[in-house]
Amino acid sequence: MVEYGLRLRAEGLSLEDFYNTLISEYKARTPKSAELYERARNVLPGGVTYHIRYFEPYPFYVSRAKGSHIWDVDGNEYIDYWIGHGALILGHANDLIVDKVRGILDKGSHWGYEHEYAVRLAEKIVNHVPTIESLRFTNSGTEANMYAIRLARAYTGRKKIVKFEGGWHGGYDSLHIGVKSGRKKGSRGLPDEVLANTIVAEFNNPSSIEKVFKEHGNDIAAVIVEPVQGAAGIIPADEDFLDALRDLCDTYGSLLIFDEVITGFRLGLGGGQEYYGVRADIVTMGKIIGGGFPIGAFGAPREIMELLDYTKTPEDKRSFHGGTFAGNPVSMVAGYETIKILEKPGFYEYLNWLSGKLAVVLQDIGSRSKIPVHVTYAGSLIGIHFTSEEPRSIRDVLGKRVNPLLNKVLQKYMLIHGHVFLTEDISHLMLSGSHTLREVESFAQLFEEFLRKVEEYL
Repeated sequence: MVEYGLRLRAEGLSLEDFYNTLISEYKARTPKSAELYERARNVLPGGVTYHIRYFEPYPFYVSRAKGSHIWDVDGNEYIDYWIGHGALILGHANDLIVDKVRGILDKGSHWGYEHEYAVRLAEKIVNHVPTIESLRFTNSGTEANMYAIRLARAYTGRKKIVKFEGGWHGGYDSLHIGVKSGRKKGSRGLPDEVLANTIVAEFNNPSSIEKVFKEHGNDIAAVIVEPVQGAAGIIPADEDFLDALRDLCDTYGSLLIFDEVITGFRLGLGGGQEYYGVRADIVTMGKIIGGGFPIGAFGAPREIMELLDYTKTPEDKRSFHGGTFAGNPVSMVAGYETIKILEKPGFYEYLNWLSGKLAVVLQDIGSRSKIPVHVTYAGSLIGIHFTSEEPRSIRDVLGKRVNPLLNKVLQKYMLIHGHVFLTEDISHLMLSGSHTLREVESFAQLFEEFLRKVEEYL
């Protein structure tokens, strides 16, 4: 491998030149992915199935994965810290999960009728997650949040919803705003009238949400919040901020929704409620509870969920939920068997210890660098930020960067050295039970080398 930093210093080149050199090396390593990307561009917008999987100059295309490792079509092997968007807490292709899924596929992939496997997974979730006494399954986290918002409006008889800057709750129209900052729409095709009842407040700022409630409190159906903001770069909520949300919702009769699509069964069996000691009224989940297969879920106390009950609630008072593949047996079996493994003594202790060790070491390395580095983390979720101070919101993540190119350079440098994560603009690391101490130590060593190579360019 070329010693890029030494060569560039000798030639007096810039950080941009260093980045372009890394791009050239990546291209040399991935010719088959380049060919697939050109084919994909003809049939998939942007050549990808989801835009966050794109990175410059083109994404690599995966051929297989096992444990904490993935291989691309060119034969390159990587240690994976994206781990299926965080869904694969056991790692890729866990032997037990694969075996159980093969077993259910022999009986049918989708029956379209009720079955015991959905009951078993629901019982597991209800047993572990505070607040949830009853739940319904969906096919994605986006769907779960959509139905949760509708349910909250039905229960309270109110229209307005509060979300926070930096909060990502999927592509549902009413929540696809303020993903970066302010009231900026996250997509074209979102009419102003659809978003008229969505209020965007500042994350981790109790005074901001207090102001919102003083002005709109009696009209607010629900507040939806991620206990740890994912898309913003793993930004944990302050405990006093969540306490303030709980108090305000109680005072004004609004519902508090925890979007735990990322944090559910990742921070622990009880998710963000257990982690922070704050009670939610409705909880949405996804990712981990599907064991690597499509899923979502939303749950609440029975009093709220009964609005979905066809046998108890008249049609004109009922909140609708449905879906062709909701509760499909493959996802139900994979999710149930995954939670059984998570229940084993020591699983979370090991995973959170390993992740915490990596986060602390990365911060220690960054503290000795000329480049400002701030590592945020909660449980097995880690964010790396090159900001002038520790970020507590998306405003800090984007507004206090010392150089917006640094995250892209880091992503490409680590990729070439066999460690991969997304996105290229905001560095997210999500670990699994299959990661090892040796692997995270390798990541930390490379991070230290990376900082040494680039710090003279800033």
